[in-house]
Amino acid sequence: MALFITFEGGEGSGKSTQAKILVERLRTEKNLHVIPVEEPGTTLLGKMLKAWLAHQDSALTLLPKPDTQLLLLESSINDELLPNILLHGAAPRTELLAFTIARSQLVEEVILPNLKNNNVVICDRYADSTTAYQAYGRGLDLKLVEVANRIATQGLKPDFTVLLDLPPEEGISRKFGTKKTDHFEQQELGFHQRVRKGYLKLAADDPERWLVVDASQSREKIAEIIWRSVNQLLSRG
Repeated sequence: MALFITFEGGEGSGKSTQAKILVERLRTEKNLHVIPVEEPGTTLLGKMLKAWLAHQDSALTLLPKPDTQLLLLESSINDELLPNILLHGAAPRTELLAFTIARSQLVEEVILPNLKNNNVVICDRYADSTTAYQAYGRGLDLKLVEVANRIATQGLKPDFTVLLDLPPEEGISRKFGTKKTDHFEQQELGFHQRVRKGYLKLAADDPERWLVVDASQSREKIAEIIWRSVNQLLSRG
């Protein structure tokens, strides 16, 4: 059966761990063909954008290694220098567009084909992440973000979304301790608090799709809560 499940949450909430647990349980206990994906990775394009988004101050080779030149640039600008010129210190709208590009490729290349083949797709982050982080967290216009998401997803929404909810202070401490090197983890605490409020607002507006789970509970208890809800979803066909 075709089923699209997404996992959302702030830093250190445990969403990636719970997504992996659910993938394995659906495979072993339900004998379903499950395709795990993540944003903004999975595709080659997504992996390159993920590397840059996480560490914007580091050099990143996006183009093939051979000594090729871009025809519209002066010959003195080579492939290794190009990323530093074009992709340095992203503005909020640039981040939005980067995630939109990665998502569009993921939907077209992986998610839609597998759903058409009646597979289960479990995605670690999806369009709701962009709404929470770019609209609520970064302060971009909500309608602008919604339009970008609609274009990237082709209107595809998850059947079920799990939100692992955790106070930002606890999540950041749990995942990174005192070391915070990722671009998004370096944001001030207020940013992460706004992201959390955004997630909770999204869940409250669409309770039929969202399952909000207290992520401060044990890994095993969280997994059981999610499993019960997914079982109910499967029983409804």
